[in-house]
Amino acid sequence: MSLPTVSPIEAKRLIDRGATLIDIRGADEHAREWIPNACNRPLGELTKLNVSAAPVIFHCRAGNRTALNAEKLATTAGCEAYVLDGGIEAWKRAGLPVVTDRTQPIEIMRQVQITAGSLVLLGMLLGYVAQPAFYLISLFMGGGLVFAGFTGWCGMAKLLAFMPWNRRAQA
Repeated sequence: MSLPTVSPIEAKRLIDRGATLIDIRGADEHAREWIPNACNRPLGELTKLNVSAAPVIFHCRAGNRTALNAEKLATTAGCEAYVLDGGIEAWKRAGLPVVTDRTQPIEIMRQVQITAGSLVLLGMLLGYVAQPAFYLISLFMGGGLVFAGFTGWCGMAKLLAFMPWNRRAQA
């Protein structure tokens, strides 16, 4: 089962008429940037919705998560439901309002990508310039990313969650 998509402009019209907008991104993503009046219900925590206003419009960052999980979202909604085509990124491109809180850290997975990428580059550079043993940094990072991909458990994300800037955001 697939949910129909709506453009940001059409979604705005539906919301103005009482539709419920649900952001399925993680709480860390939502805390940094959100569409006004959107309810945050992370995809992994979604159960049967009890919404007072139908239809329901689901959104994520770019539309991929909502598209890939349309069947689950349709079942969860239990009423007329749509997917915001292009997510919050398309909403912004359409010139519609978003709230941004730059005091919140960027989401954990982007922090993981930045850290892992930096360590791989550093290991390669130091291995080439200083000592071949530094290539082991890149090997270790690559192995960790493969492990995270297969298991869904990311040690670096767990470690980054304890960093002071992320603990402050969770409080």
